[in-house]
Amino acid sequence: MLGLTIPALPMQESQFDIFDWYPKYQVCLNYFLKQGQFKEPVRAVAAFVNIRLPAQNSSEPPSTTPQASDSSVTIVPYIRRLVATGFDSPSVLHAFFGDDWPAGIGHFHESERRNYLFASKSDNWLRVKNHYDMEDGQTIPFLRPPQNVAEEEIQDAESAWSEWLLAQDWMLGPRSLPGVAGTGQAP
Repeated sequence: MLGLTIPALPMQESQFDIFDWYPKYQVCLNYFLKQGQFKEPVRAVAAFVNIRLPAQNSSEPPSTTPQASDSSVTIVPYIRRLVATGFDSPSVLHAFFGDDWPAGIGHFHESERRNYLFASKSDNWLRVKNHYDMEDGQTIPFLRPPQNVAEEEIQDAESAWSEWLLAQDWMLGPRSLPGVAGTGQAP
């Protein structure tokens, strides 16, 4: 493990600017709330992967037309469900979140793919499935291995996994191994 370089996690890179990112995220959220969730392909995917869209969560009958945006909606559960069911292709993410999805939610997508790889590696199928189930009967109908995984994504996940294992063993800061980047101690 000596000499191991841990890649920066999405949204934790030194060049990540939260103030530059946030307006792009807002564009994706607004697109999802005002357009994406009302498109037939998005409604079909949501039904197939058993997740309610925001317009379906109100006590009133489900709407098929845009309403005022709900600032309490978070899009991470949708990204998680798309990743865990293998429906996180660029075309599906575009349908849900619009043209700006790579800049607005791309970091969440990358993080969730890594989290899903970690969950799959660290526990059995049933516990992973339970982790991805949601309240109100929104159980995940199936799990699929991540789709279209690149070698670089696997290597980054392996490196981050190694860092996680070091954290579990409290091998951080003054206890980190000499020469291991990303553990809080300079190599």
